Amino acid sequence: MSRFPKPLSAVLPALHACYEQFGYLDEPMYEAIAEILGVTRAEVAEAATFYTLFPKQPVGKNLVMVCKNISCALRGADNLVSYLEKKLGIRVGETTSDRRFTIWKVECLGSCGTAPMMQVNDEFHENLTKAKVDTLLEKLSK
Repeated sequence: MSRFPKPLSAVLPALHACYEQFGYLDEPMYEAIAEILGVTRAEVAEAATFYTLFPKQPVGKNLVMVCKNISCALRGADNLVSYLEKKLGIRVGETTSDRRFTIWKVECLGSCGTAPMMQVNDEFHENLTKAKVDTLLEKLSK
């Protein structure tokens, strides 16, 4: 805690630590972080809910986040989502029964020049085609 001059400055690192450990964030985690840091649960929840890339429930081992903003939309993001849904047998927001994949549609990921793109866990995949998606899914399924 000595690394952080004020308790609120430790909220984001604490959220990241919980996310890394558990793969999602929920209300009991907000309460535990608040108690440890001496801040309110609301202050923790504000930070956690502001950042949409923190899952609020358990997700698959591979969180597939497809950008849905204008550049990606114009370059086929919806077709990409439909293809992923068909390949994985799930819909946006769902997780495969083996818990390997979850699909989300998300706001801009900041890679507009390489649309359509998606982020899988912490890695960007850009200029996507069905062939590139097939190769990636095969790699992630091992």
